[in-house]
Amino acid sequence: MLDTTLKSEIQDAYRRVVENLELTPRYGQRMMIAEIARTLGNIESDSEGKRTSDTHVCVLEAGTGTGKTLAYLIAALPIAKARGKRLIISTATVALQEQVLNQDLPSLASHSGIAFRYALAKGRGRYVCVARLDQALEGTEPNPTLSLFEQSLQTQSSDFTVIASDMAQAYGQGEWEGDRDNWPEAIEDAHWRRLTVDHRQCTGRRCGHFGACAFFRSRRELENADVIVANHDLVLADLALGGGAILPDPADCIFVFDEGHHLPEKALSHFAHRFAVHGCLRWLKTLKSSLTDLHQALAIQPTVSRLLVSLPELIHNLEPALGDVFSMGHQLADRPNGLADEEATHQSRFEKGQVPDALREQAQQLLVMFASLSRCLESISDILRESLDPDKQTGLDREQAEAWLPLVALLHGRALEAHALWQAFSEQDVANEAPSARWITLSRVAGEPEVEFSASPVSAAHTLAKHLWGRCHGAVVTSATLTALGRFERLQERAGLANRYRYQALPSPFDYANAVLRVPKEATDPGDRDAHERAIVAFVSQLADKEAALVLFSSRAQLRAVDKALPVEIKARVLAQDALPKRELIERHRSAVDKGEGSIIFGLASFAEGIDLPGDYLTHVVITRLPFAVPDDPVGATLAEWIESQGGNAFMRISVPDASIKLVQACGRLIRKESDRGTITLLDKRVITRRYGQALLDALPPFRREISR
Repeated sequence: MLDTTLKSEIQDAYRRVVENLELTPRYGQRMMIAEIARTLGNIESDSEGKRTSDTHVCVLEAGTGTGKTLAYLIAALPIAKARGKRLIISTATVALQEQVLNQDLPSLASHSGIAFRYALAKGRGRYVCVARLDQALEGTEPNPTLSLFEQSLQTQSSDFTVIASDMAQAYGQGEWEGDRDNWPEAIEDAHWRRLTVDHRQCTGRRCGHFGACAFFRSRRELENADVIVANHDLVLADLALGGGAILPDPADCIFVFDEGHHLPEKALSHFAHRFAVHGCLRWLKTLKSSLTDLHQALAIQPTVSRLLVSLPELIHNLEPALGDVFSMGHQLADRPNGLADEEATHQSRFEKGQVPDALREQAQQLLVMFASLSRCLESISDILRESLDPDKQTGLDREQAEAWLPLVALLHGRALEAHALWQAFSEQDVANEAPSARWITLSRVAGEPEVEFSASPVSAAHTLAKHLWGRCHGAVVTSATLTALGRFERLQERAGLANRYRYQALPSPFDYANAVLRVPKEATDPGDRDAHERAIVAFVSQLADKEAALVLFSSRAQLRAVDKALPVEIKARVLAQDALPKRELIERHRSAVDKGEGSIIFGLASFAEGIDLPGDYLTHVVITRLPFAVPDDPVGATLAEWIESQGGNAFMRISVPDASIKLVQACGRLIRKESDRGTITLLDKRVITRRYGQALLDALPPFRREISR
């Protein structure tokens, strides 16, 4: 149970912050603090601090203006410290991560009376490798083959030499911490790849530069931090590595997932696999061309020599098998002669994720071949890594091992990725369980034809339930939009959240009666595309001269068509997402409003979330059509197919709930502060003519309604 001392500490911290910052206490914020404290404070543990209770997660929908960040920090931090756990704050966007790190945490440290340390966690690939930097300065890459593989066939450029020199000087003088994001100028990806390593290439404590390593310096900061700020991708990447590789072990952590509605989709992308056939043939060619040099450098070691001798046969067997699967990919994609001239790409999905027998047999053969190649490269990599340890006598010179480990480790990673993809194509899906999506993509890379095979689970629920919720000490999932049609079921289904967890939709501090939701008589059914476009053009043309409006479209084609059809005098006030970068568009819009002029933003789906235009900067949101997503991507289409095969209705189970979330988010662009007011106009008549329409309307905040039926 949450003891009296801890409860008092939370209450005192909240009181201090409210008084010191002269904030207005909010009912929803206090409820949020209480819910988090109740959930995390009542987690039962054994004598070793391991969690024994299974009601350790709370899911809180808290709209804009609730003060979520302050609430979860004040509630969770004292409990985490008292239980000896780390508090991991994970966001989906850089903007929120920067706000938490640069505003919310410093403010809490100054005004709450809670003593704590905090740090930002980033993956290894965001930090310079000091060993690579040293090699770049000396003009000696780890070995020539790695340079060719990672940086194409171009020779070292003078630009790269200058960048490496500047970085070395800044890092050596303590003016730069080795973080790519903090370097004052943009760095080309090709240059950065030459200056960083992944977890397989990194030699850790065996590296001669370990004491000066930027990544491990940052890791040491994390070890001393009570609060670690991360993002969803980093948390998921850490879980994929087994947990505890970058962040602390999940069992020692309390997680807060802000913008938690993004977690399921982020998780899906982490558990997908891809394999480009010609891309693989290229790195196999790199390996084959390196064999002579590898023998000369490493064959003195008997085990490495034996393994190197086995590689030519492995490559020899793989190359024709890859040629066969390349041809089969074209046949199965119904493009035996390749792409048509006008096609950039062509995608072909396997119905219900079921792979034809011929391809499955080919996949099983490739699986065995890549398993052998992976084992061979892993064994060589392990011996090279051991050779860096002065206490280990492997018979290999440290300098040679250090030179060749990056290439061998990189190729080992590629072989593992290939193995994972062909395993996904070899497996039979379990009856009555959602299948994996599997598909083929034809494209051109540098003018050459490419065949890419892809596989992905259609749900991340099982993985998140097992590796995240099942392992963490406690967790809070929060966002302004977590419910669909007013319920949490859709999120539970996608994120693997159990029914026994705590769920709460918190009250908003906003008076939604300040806004009007209109479905005007001009609203039409988007099924008649021409009539719908004419209706949008007519409506936008009637907007007041000084209106600050956001018009949200579901397709780029329709946005362009409406923009083109507008009268010249209206078009002069339109800022189209299609024509301007997002940041510049927002700046121009704000500038126009500041001058007392009208401005109309034409935006796509990305403008329905995360755009913050409070007060006079936005007084009218126009939603051209209900935000139904057609499940035409391979993952969504496979899931819909499976639901239908089980007797379900994919439209009602997926499309309508997801549209509800997006509609709430779109409407949420209008009311950003308690004093905001304005109008939301929906130009899609289906909301009043279809049976799902009332459910969508009921899930919206209690705006005043003006609906023409």
